[in-house]
Amino acid sequence: MVVIPPVDLTEQFKAIQADVNAAVAEVLASGQYINGPVVQSFAESFGQYVGTDHCVVCNSGTDALYLALRALNLGPGDEVITSPFTFIATAETISAVGATPVFVDIDLATFNLDITKIEAAISDRTRAIMPVHLFGRPVDMGPILDVATRYDLVVIEDCAQATGAEWQGRQVGSLGHVGCFSFFPTKNLGGCGDGGAVTTNDEALAATMAMLREHGSRVKYHHEAIGVNSRLDSVQAAILAIKLRYLDQWNQQRQRVAQRYQELLSTLGEVVLPQEANFGKAVWNQYTLRLPSATAAGQERNQVQQLMRDMGVLCMVYYPLPLHLQPVYGHLGYQPGAFPAAEVAAHQVLSLPMFPELGADQQARVVEALKQALVGAGVRATQYC
Repeated sequence: MVVIPPVDLTEQFKAIQADVNAAVAEVLASGQYINGPVVQSFAESFGQYVGTDHCVVCNSGTDALYLALRALNLGPGDEVITSPFTFIATAETISAVGATPVFVDIDLATFNLDITKIEAAISDRTRAIMPVHLFGRPVDMGPILDVATRYDLVVIEDCAQATGAEWQGRQVGSLGHVGCFSFFPTKNLGGCGDGGAVTTNDEALAATMAMLREHGSRVKYHHEAIGVNSRLDSVQAAILAIKLRYLDQWNQQRQRVAQRYQELLSTLGEVVLPQEANFGKAVWNQYTLRLPSATAAGQERNQVQQLMRDMGVLCMVYYPLPLHLQPVYGHLGYQPGAFPAAEVAAHQVLSLPMFPELGADQQARVVEALKQALVGAGVRATQYC
């Protein structure tokens, strides 16, 4: 049985293998593996792509969030509003600097922050809003920026899953005070290891983040702050520079894959399909649908996932337990039911295979496996539409 994985990086590599091999060999021959000209060149190119004046590259998307929070002087006593339905790094970095994540429920139609609920969560300790452009679909940034302006808050965009996504014609990561990106291999722009970047139009903020990533040092062996070691190495920068040239093409292929799913699944009433908002352009890091019949424990969804796996189609669940119910955040006092939309999503979501090279025949097989799995799990009475 030929398995269809959630993401396949091998076909992408085959297309650029010669360029990657040459670029890596050149870096290795140069002997400049850390903070060399290749790193600086990629940082400048990525900042230009996003549309900001400055870009600070670092070791991971998690570090990008951490560096942004540190540079903005967020810490103990401060609150940061964010989503409970995202990867742990979003809230984890808020906690890592000593601040407190304050969760706001999501819009079930988009999986992003429910912008109508943000203002009610603001207190006299709120310092920032951290929207997450989840699954490659942009948040409606207009209302968030308006609220931030009224309350004098900073906006930190978590763009880890959305490189290349747009809001009203502007790239995500160029809208708030800072944008934080991940170059984890499965991201739209992914390296061959960890990597990240922070984008901003604030020169002083960029300089502070660059200082913090170098052990709190602007001048070698002179340290003005407790920093971290978070440098993007030259090999990763060389690979990412090549991939950046193809990013728009690959995102367009993702959009075509998403559109094919929409067409193939349009008559399948047992699932709720994701929709692209009219205010922006999605880049579909994930194609995530919902099974509205799934119960509070998500057993039906889990059974559908397992049945599809048995048929050689591997799907993913992002994320089965919202952050406010994670054991690590038990001290915040959130109880089940606190954020009903996030909890419903956690029990119902299923991400189908999604990568630029996913072929039409493969997608047809994915959809047929989904239909059969829905029957097997008792969600559908028949396998025919």
